[in-house]
Amino acid sequence: MRTKSLKKNKINVITLGCSKNVYDSEVLMGQLKANGKDVTHEATNDEGNIIVINTCGFIDNAKEESVNMILEYAEKKEQGIVDKVFVTGCLSERYRPDLEKEIPNVDQFFGTTELPLLLKALGADYKHELIGERLTTTPKNYAYLKIAEGCDRPCSFCAIPLMRGKHVSTPIENLVIEAEKLAKNGVKELILIAQDLTYYGLDLYKKRNLAELLEALIKVEGIEWIRLHYAFPTGFPMDVLELMKREPKICNYIDIPLQHISDNILKSMRRGTTYEKTTQLLKDFRAAVPGMAIRTTLIVGYPGETEEDFQILKNWVEEMRFERLGCFTYSHEENTHAFNLVDDVPEEVKQARAAEIMDIQAQISWELNQEKIGQTFKCIIDRKEGQYFIGRTEFDSPDVDNEVLVDASKHYLKTGDFVTLKITDATEFDLYAEPIN
Repeated sequence: MRTKSLKKNKINVITLGCSKNVYDSEVLMGQLKANGKDVTHEATNDEGNIIVINTCGFIDNAKEESVNMILEYAEKKEQGIVDKVFVTGCLSERYRPDLEKEIPNVDQFFGTTELPLLLKALGADYKHELIGERLTTTPKNYAYLKIAEGCDRPCSFCAIPLMRGKHVSTPIENLVIEAEKLAKNGVKELILIAQDLTYYGLDLYKKRNLAELLEALIKVEGIEWIRLHYAFPTGFPMDVLELMKREPKICNYIDIPLQHISDNILKSMRRGTTYEKTTQLLKDFRAAVPGMAIRTTLIVGYPGETEEDFQILKNWVEEMRFERLGCFTYSHEENTHAFNLVDDVPEEVKQARAAEIMDIQAQISWELNQEKIGQTFKCIIDRKEGQYFIGRTEFDSPDVDNEVLVDASKHYLKTGDFVTLKITDATEFDLYAEPIN
C-alpha cells in the first residue's frame, strides 16, 4: 500500500453542517496550530495526509452527506492517498457504534465533547489557556462566536440534545477575551450562535443574561456589528430589544426558528407556545425595534400535519411577511419524542408544501426588496465573485440571506470594509447597488 508517511504530516480538517460545527473546527485547528501542527481547512488536491471530518447528524440529508464524506476518505485511505482518517462531530456522537462497525477503515471516531482525546490521537495536547485562539475559516471581516453549548428544550423533533448535551453557557469574561482576539485579527462582525441564545446565562448566573453579555461585547474595540442567531420563542429576554434599539453595534436582526404555527402541531412539537403567543411576540419585536429583520425557519410535513394545519401556516406566513425565511421538510429521527408518532405525511406532499411556502416567501421578499430601491445602506463587503463585489446590509447574515451586488467593472471596493451603498435594482433575493462617494 502506498503511503505518505515519509512526508511531514499535514492535517486536513473538513467541516460539514452548521455554523456551530464551523466554530468547533476552528477551535480544533487553533489547538493544532498551537501544538506546532501543520493544519489546513478543506484543502483541495488531496493536500493533507491526515483527515479529520467534522460531521453533522441533524437530519437525513445532512447525515447522508456526512456518511458519503467518510466513505470517500475511507476509500482514499484504502488506496494509500491518505494515511489516517478521524471522524468527530454530531453524527459520530450519535451513531458511533454503527459507524465503527460499518466503516472499520476509519482510524477512530470521537464525540462532540472529546476534543482533548481527538487532539491526543493527532499527537497534540489540549491547551486550556487558549481562550479564543482559533483559526477562522470565514472571510476575515466576520466570525461566529459560540456563547453556549447544548440545549435543555424538549422539542419533539430534535436530536440536538442527544448529540450536544444539556445547555452550558460560556462565561462573559471568556467571550469578551475571545471577541478581543478576533477583533485584533480584523474581525468586524460577530455572529452570536448557540442552540438557544435566549437561555444564555440561566445555568451560570441564574438569570437570562444575553443583554449583559451584549453590553460587554459592545465595548470591544474594532467590533462594529453584533448579530443574533437562534433565539427561542418562549422566555425571550425583552431587554435585548431595548439594547438593540439604542445600540448601533447590535444589528436590527434576529434569527428565531419558529418551526410551525398551528396550535395542534406546536403542542405535538412540545414548543411551549401557541399561535396567539407567537404572533404577539413578533408584534412586540417589531414595536420595540421598528424596521428590524426577522429570520425564521419552518418545518412542514410533521407527523399528523393536516391540510388544515398547513393552510393555517401558509396564511400566517402571508400575514407576518417575514424578512427572511427558510423551510425544511420533517425528518423522522430515532430516539426523539416524535419518533413514536407515525411519519404519515408522504414525501411528495412534504416537498410540495415546502415549495409552496418558499414561493410565498419569494414573493414577499421581492416586494420588500423593491421598496429598498433608491435607499442607501451601510454594507460590509465579504468577497469578490465573478464580476461583482458581494456585500451585506445589517439585515442579512452570511450564506442564508440576501446579498448586495456591486459591479466590479465600474467600482472598486475593498473586501472587509464597510461602505455606503445605494440600491439601484432588486430581485427576490439579491440587491444591486452602487457606492455613494
